[in-house]
Amino acid sequence: MISRKDESSSKKSSKKPKYSRFTQQELPACKPILTPAWVITVFVAVGIVFIPLGLVSLSASESVVEVVREYHEDCVPPTYKNNMVGYIKSADIDKTCRLNMSVPKHMKRPVYVYYQLNKFYQNHRRYVKSRNDKQLRSKAYEDSTTFCEPEEAVGTGKGRAPIVPCGLIAWSLFNDTYQFSVDSKTLGVNKKGISWESDRKHKFGSDVYPKNFQSNGLIGGAKLNSSIPLSEQEDLIVWMRTAALPVFRKLYGKIEEDLDANQMIWVVVQNNYNTYSFGGTKRLVLSTTSWMGGKNDFLGVGYLTVGGLSLFLALGFILVYLFKPRPIGDPSYLSWNRSPGGHL
Repeated sequence: MISRKDESSSKKSSKKPKYSRFTQQELPACKPILTPAWVITVFVAVGIVFIPLGLVSLSASESVVEVVREYHEDCVPPTYKNNMVGYIKSADIDKTCRLNMSVPKHMKRPVYVYYQLNKFYQNHRRYVKSRNDKQLRSKAYEDSTTFCEPEEAVGTGKGRAPIVPCGLIAWSLFNDTYQFSVDSKTLGVNKKGISWESDRKHKFGSDVYPKNFQSNGLIGGAKLNSSIPLSEQEDLIVWMRTAALPVFRKLYGKIEEDLDANQMIWVVVQNNYNTYSFGGTKRLVLSTTSWMGGKNDFLGVGYLTVGGLSLFLALGFILVYLFKPRPIGDPSYLSWNRSPGGHL
């Protein structure tokens, strides 16, 4: 016996699907045919657009004046050349170092001061995670030290107290310092506004103060003033925006004076930061900016390469089309130009 319910369901299943242009993929669509004329036109257009962009980008990059001085070896005394790690770890050795930098062209203010580190992997997964954003943002989460191991607290047992800011990123804060002078005149370095405004306002709290920082025995980097809130500690804010590559620059400050060509800048460096343990290098960079930012030839070279390659391919297709033409098929035979029944 077959119930009425089974009969109705069998009738429904036996119904043929309703025909529609959507289900048959026959809706109107742009289906360009890549004829030789179209291909050549596209390659020529890419070349015409990209080559001027490349020239403009290179011109902007060339207008940037940059002075770079590597000092990780120059600031090590000759007697410690074979034991650089021992030099940087010793608290009894004076780390003061004097360098000079020559200005090749006139540098308009502001002149940006960067420090550059090589072979420092701030993008390491464990390093990037070693922070607690809630603790950085609000005093109410001062005890929140999740993910900050091994720099999460000092003491043991009931006397255990949280470190603020906790984590390896803050603990390894860069602590080399620079003092500049020209013709016995000191050049001031402005450290205000070197970090992102969004970081100061939203990521680092104005009621959060450093606490128990760099006090658990092993010192990793710079110390912080416990009377200044984290939202005003801009060196820390800049450092904690981790870099994606092992070679990176971070802003140290701004010189609010013009520097003339061929001027000699004298720099007093406190060489404190330990890059010798992992074979890293340190550089001091003075740079101006253009409307595109800092010096970067890669973008201009990339535009010129793609534009030149496009024009070369366009010329090649033109020669092939002229000397060895091929008959073009009739587009009316394409499937989407036929009726659903397969007829023209």
